[in-house]
Amino acid sequence: MRAMIFERFGEAPGIRAVPDPTPAPDGVVIEVKATGLCRSDWHGWKGHDSDIHLPHVPGHEFAGVISAVGGDVRRFRVGERVTVPFIAACGHCGECRAGHQQVCETQFQPGFTHWGSFAEFVAIERADANLVSLPEQLDFATAASLGCRFATSFRAVVDQGRVKGGEWVAVHGSGGVGLSAIMISAALGARVVAIDIAPSKLALARAMGAEAVIDASEVADVPEAVREITGGGAHVSLDALGHSQTCFNSIRCLRRRGRHVQVGLMLGEHTTPQIPMAQVIAHELEIYGSHGMQSWRYEAMMGMITSGKLAPQRLIGETLSLEAAVPALMAMDRQAPDGIAIIDPRA
Repeated sequence: MRAMIFERFGEAPGIRAVPDPTPAPDGVVIEVKATGLCRSDWHGWKGHDSDIHLPHVPGHEFAGVISAVGGDVRRFRVGERVTVPFIAACGHCGECRAGHQQVCETQFQPGFTHWGSFAEFVAIERADANLVSLPEQLDFATAASLGCRFATSFRAVVDQGRVKGGEWVAVHGSGGVGLSAIMISAALGARVVAIDIAPSKLALARAMGAEAVIDASEVADVPEAVREITGGGAHVSLDALGHSQTCFNSIRCLRRRGRHVQVGLMLGEHTTPQIPMAQVIAHELEIYGSHGMQSWRYEAMMGMITSGKLAPQRLIGETLSLEAAVPALMAMDRQAPDGIAIIDPRA
């Protein structure tokens, strides 16, 4: 099969033929029909993830058709259309038994702990615990866009943030995660303030349902600007970027008893951000992390999509070949695409 593969962190990946995968006894092989290009893939390529062993094939947001099935798989068959959460669970540890597969004690992550989906095929273990069947009306590109950014945002907004209609929600960063969070919050009836430094991304934020936008490059005090727009601060605020400043701003812009959700990954120099702890204590703020979503929660998200309440296809930007995805991956820290870029491995 053709795949994007890199042999050293930070050096340009190549496109070459590698052996086709075979299914584990409890696993499947999926023919990849579409796969998303995500900033997390850039972090992996740069070597920020210690789970990656070289040489490596990245890619963790994907959808496709099952092409081979291991002998122990019971719930899925060849030919079924499926996707997979980017955190794949073991299905039997204490967290899994409690329904918290997104923090599985022995989780694996395609594209990080294992070879991923920037290829024509990808192998997935523990298939019965992790595969999600796709509705026929959901195209592969849209399904692939759900795997990391949209599903993570759904859990962040719905489960962790507990967003309700009429509440003010501040979203810091209008990339794929942020735009997803804006769309989902607006669909729940919340009033959204989007914060970014790129006019094109702020325009997309408005199109996805943001009631107000803030250009952080032109505002001296972002938290104060949020408080002014919202009449006292956001009820819920999400850092969808993963930066020390956006994390700080997200907490600072909350009203009393507000809820901060950290969605953007905090890596490198941003792993220990400054926290306004005096405000957290005095205002009884709540701080949550959000990392992925369980496979069983996809049903609620899919229901909102098939009913038309959510339209993740509107977040999709350009479609790339594997060759064109190489420079796009390498440039993600400098020039992230507007919306979600999708790779067609056979283009």
